[in-house]
Amino acid sequence: MSDPHEESEGWPCVLSEEVTSLLMDPTLPAEAFGAVVAATVLINETRGQVPGSSASAKWPEQRRMPLGADGLLGVAEYVIVAHAEPPQIVLTRVQLY
Repeated sequence: MSDPHEESEGWPCVLSEEVTSLLMDPTLPAEAFGAVVAATVLINETRGQVPGSSASAKWPEQRRMPLGADGLLGVAEYVIVAHAEPPQIVLTRVQLY
């Protein structure tokens, strides 16, 4: 029987209530909505090890990544919960510029 968390599989990217509310806001620009959705896909595919993301010195499971081209749209913060069953990543906050 194979391991259900094989290296080739991504981990679910769960949205916090704050991020869910942001994405449901009808005034959110389409470009920002698309950048957040693209971030969740990239977080999933890389298991949170997104190129260009930075880890907290005190809490390495917490990471930040730029949104949009060169981070012009803002920053997304997420937490890698590798020891959960199943492992997952929580997109905790999005700060738009």
